[in-house]
Amino acid sequence: MSLFINPDDRELSYMGRTEAYGNGVRFVFAGTSVTIRFRGTFVKCIIRNHKFFNVQEIGTVVDGKVGKITFEQKEEDITLSIAEGLENKIHEVTLYKRQDAAHYFEFKGFEVDDNAEVLEPKNGLKRRMECYGDSVSAGAVVEAVQNTASNDPEGHEGIYDNSWYAFPMITARNLGARINNIAQGGIAIFDKTGYYHAPDHIGMETVYNKMCYFPEAEGGYTDWDFSKYTPHVVLFAVGQNDPHNEGGEDFDITDPVYREKWKSRYKAIINDLRSKYPRAVFILVLTVLMHDPAWDKAVDEIAREFGDPRVMHFVFKRTGAATPGHPRITEQYEMAEELTAFISGMGDDIWRD
Repeated sequence: MSLFINPDDRELSYMGRTEAYGNGVRFVFAGTSVTIRFRGTFVKCIIRNHKFFNVQEIGTVVDGKVGKITFEQKEEDITLSIAEGLENKIHEVTLYKRQDAAHYFEFKGFEVDDNAEVLEPKNGLKRRMECYGDSVSAGAVVEAVQNTASNDPEGHEGIYDNSWYAFPMITARNLGARINNIAQGGIAIFDKTGYYHAPDHIGMETVYNKMCYFPEAEGGYTDWDFSKYTPHVVLFAVGQNDPHNEGGEDFDITDPVYREKWKSRYKAIINDLRSKYPRAVFILVLTVLMHDPAWDKAVDEIAREFGDPRVMHFVFKRTGAATPGHPRITEQYEMAEELTAFISGMGDDIWRD
């Protein structure tokens, strides 16, 4: 026998953009999570998965230990065991989305011992962050540690993806903050550029204000209600994929006409977010994944052109120079430690509502 915990149970704690869908809660963006605290010996989850591509995996954290569950089922409710044979004491368990657009799923609830005691969540994190980013921010190929400072392994089918170890997620944990991670591999600012959703490429200009950003999902696109979450700190980490022009010559950021067009759309997204979060600090970054320094210069121009101390450009020590492949766990921690120190140096005032 087991005790079923509904997804809308007040003892559950969610992080990331979510929406009620059917009799569950929809998880779309990498890093979205739900946490339960209970006294018992086992915990299971019920989900309905919708697969697009790659191996299907979800992430778990049981009493601080990170793990994963691999499965094949789709388009049906399935029950997955997260942990069994636990000592009958208080446990904290988090279920989170490891991957980005490979899939999405509805979380339908937890099962625990029939005599388990489900506890109130720990004191909620008061600090709030948000990130808009690409595959690095989503933790793509991060666990391929054997390929550190090298190209990605071929044919990995997403088995090395893990949003838990993406630098925005690590930074948020370092700072004791919640985070909504709006990150998707291959994304650029403009639609019809970058790598995401080929051959009909979708850019951050379409994704940033969405809850569901997969047009193929049930119900298609859904809008995000910005009133649900107001961050104190916003990371904007887009630009790595923007040179790519499918079927044409790559875009040249040193071309004055294109440069102004790109900067204008980038700033328009930031301005819209600023109108929703007028007190937030905006930190513009590019990552240690190799890229042309001309893009860093363009981002720096954007920050300076705002003329506002709440909009700034942060440069990692090895920005654009560390690795030809996706940053691995150590490189993600490197970025997170630098960014944590930078944000900490701003003092506590930035976290005040």
